[in-house]
Amino acid sequence: MSFDRDPSVNVLGGPLMACSADPVTGFFRNGACDTCAEDRGSHTVCAVMTAEFLAYSKYVGNDLSTPRPEFRFPGLKPGDRWCLCAGRFLQAAEEGVGPKVDLAATHARALDIVPIAVLSAHSVGAEGSEG
Repeated sequence: MSFDRDPSVNVLGGPLMACSADPVTGFFRNGACDTCAEDRGSHTVCAVMTAEFLAYSKYVGNDLSTPRPEFRFPGLKPGDRWCLCAGRFLQAAEEGVGPKVDLAATHARALDIVPIAVLSAHSVGAEGSEG
């Protein structure tokens, strides 16, 4: 099966930077938050995991911290970077537990779901974006 990838542009209008190679992330498991029409979850937000967000995600039914070797998934820990579904990021942000975001590694398609102001407020280095 071949996928037609959306152009790799970040929310700032520049080239999409890598999110994480360790653990390897992304819809295509290529380390970037690339996307395509088949990526129904829009795994486009490059987020830096926090204990608070991981607990929240598990609580709402998406356990990202438990290793799943059968899927070659190591389980995430605070500090790991991961391509989150844009909708889940927005939900967490609205609940006050949104993780930090690397804007240069967040795909422009995230803007279809998350306003740039919300992403910017959570950006790595933004004032008050504690992890």
